[in-house]
This record gives sequence, structure tokens and C-alpha cells, in this order.
Amino acid sequence: MSIWRWADLIESVPEESRLTLGEGDTPVVRTRRIGPQAGLPNLYLKLEHGNASGSYKDRFAFSAISHMVANGQTKCIATSSGNTGAALAAYCAAAGIECHIALVEGAPLGKMSQMMAYGAKIARIREFGTDAAITIDVFERLKRLGDRPDSALQISGFVYSPLGMSGVRTMAFELAEQLPEGIDHVFCPAGGGGLCVAMSQGFQMLVSRGQIAQLPAVECVQPEGNDTIAGPLREGADEAREVVCTTKVSGLQVASVVDGHLAVEGCRATGGNGHLVSDAFVWQVQKRLAREEGIFCEPAGAVALAGALQAAKNGEIAEGATVVCTVTGSGFKDIAAVDRMNSDMNCPLLDAAAIDEW
Repeated sequence: MSIWRWADLIESVPEESRLTLGEGDTPVVRTRRIGPQAGLPNLYLKLEHGNASGSYKDRFAFSAISHMVANGQTKCIATSSGNTGAALAAYCAAAGIECHIALVEGAPLGKMSQMMAYGAKIARIREFGTDAAITIDVFERLKRLGDRPDSALQISGFVYSPLGMSGVRTMAFELAEQLPEGIDHVFCPAGGGGLCVAMSQGFQMLVSRGQIAQLPAVECVQPEGNDTIAGPLREGADEAREVVCTTKVSGLQVASVVDGHLAVEGCRATGGNGHLVSDAFVWQVQKRLAREEGIFCEPAGAVALAGALQAAKNGEIAEGATVVCTVTGSGFKDIAAVDRMNSDMNCPLLDAAAIDEW
């Protein structure tokens, strides 16, 4: 089924301008080992790495670039820590739109290579993504470029690109279809917070239309080194905050607020909370996903599950609750992280006779 079946629930795009690369309708699988071991027999994973460019950001790009097509715009001005850029580059290639992307300094090589393969023009910006002041300055400079008549600024945040971000709501719509008996918690990783906002909006739209009876609690999970949203949520604060980012989890290095205020408001409205996890625990959960569930994701894709496991350990999830964790990006996105995950493995060169000893 096409993702455009949700056209009436996202920002309107004329039918003749609608792009698709087969995004959406990603599977939901029940964990076989990790969930039961944590006392969560109904723990599910939403496998977003199955999208066209390998991450959930295709849900942003399909809508964003379709709106550009509809508006006759020919130059995409963007910023990314990796996955947004890869998604935009893919859809720009499909639409014949020129794509320029400013990257955070620590963007993984795999994601940069993917963007260049699609033909995007890219550059890394020193201290972008780790220093709040520089990050804000970069956003403002890109905004000026995006304001030109032939261009559009595409940043995966509602405060910058609400048309594209409306497409991310489709993940909530799919989850409601896939788990019709109801969901208690949906755990989402957060850098700028847009996924939390979109998920909150999507479920609230379905409740208001009478399409679901129960509003899932949207839970925001962040690395401890990028505590812009999760900490304020737990502390009862009304707004997110800027930080000096120290996490090494690629994709979640967003020191400025971006959609943070909206995420605090949206998560709290659903009954969700904030959860902080260490980088070391994220690496551990990433490895467990591969070796215990057969799911190969990048570190950011393991953050939601890390948050859920920590919440379960702390007694914050009721026994028998239906819990969904979003697995947001493929392991192929961050090869250095895969090397770390495989540090206890090797591939020896053997003679044929050695096979008999396996």
C-alpha cells in the first residue's frame, strides 16, 4: 500500500506532485528474547531501517520533496547529521532537484558516502551539532538560502519544515493499524525532538477522529550527553534547553532546542516521560539487538529500546503493557559502530579441511 493513503492526515500535496520510493509500511515484530528477559512480553520493534534510504527520515523526505515539486522549487538547502541528508538526497535525485547539505562535523562516513552516491553536494561544518551557538548560526544561514524563490530549506524539524515533518506522522498511523488492540507506550529516540512531536500529533489525530480509543504514551529517549528534552520532561519543566553535546551517538547530536519545546508539550500531553541513557548502554543494546533478535541497526536505532529497558528496570512500565520501540536506522549507516560491536569477533583465513572441525 502507498504511504499516500494517509494524504488527508498530512499537509496536502496535489496528486500529480506526489513522490514515493516505497517508503512506509515497515514491519512491527515482537521481541523473542530481549523483551521477555526484561519482563516485557509484549515488547515490539518498529523496523524503520527498511525504508528506501535506510531510516525513518524517508517519511520526512517523501513529503518535503513532494511539496517542493508542487511549488516548482529546484534547489534543496538542508542540514543533517546523516539520515536526513541521505533521505533528502535520494528523493531529490528522484525528483531532479539539486541538493545541498551542511553536515555536522562528526557525520559518519557511511552516511556521507550515501549522500554523495545520490549526487548531493555536501560539506561538514566545524563544531556544528556540538556547539549550540554555532548550530543556531548555521541554521540561520541556511534559512536565508532557503528563502530564495527557487529554493526550500529542509531541516527535519517542525519549527523549520512543517510540511515535510507532517509526513512523519504516518509512523503513528501505521502502528495503530498494526497493533489494533492498543499500545501503551511508544519509545522514540530524540535529537531535535521531531519524531516525538510527529508521533504525539499522529496519535492525537487518530483519537480525535475516533479511530483509536487509547492514546499511547510517547516516551522521549536521549543520550545523557544530549539532554535537551528528556531531562526537562522528567523534571516537570515546561520547555527544553540548550546543552553542550557530548554524546557520540550519531544522529542524536543536536545541542540546540529545535523541536524540543514542542516535544516536551507533545510527550507530556500523551502521558509520556523523558528517559536518559548512557552511550555505553546504547552500544550494549545495539549489540544485543543484532545477536539476540537478528536486527542490525545503527546506535541511534537502539536508543529507544535502551530507554524502554531502563524504564522497565525502574518499574516505570506496567506488567503486560504493550510497548513499541522505534528502530530508526540501519547498521550500515555507521560502520565504525559496527566495528566496535564486532570487537570480540574475527574472520580467520583457514584451509578447507578446517571446516570439518566446526
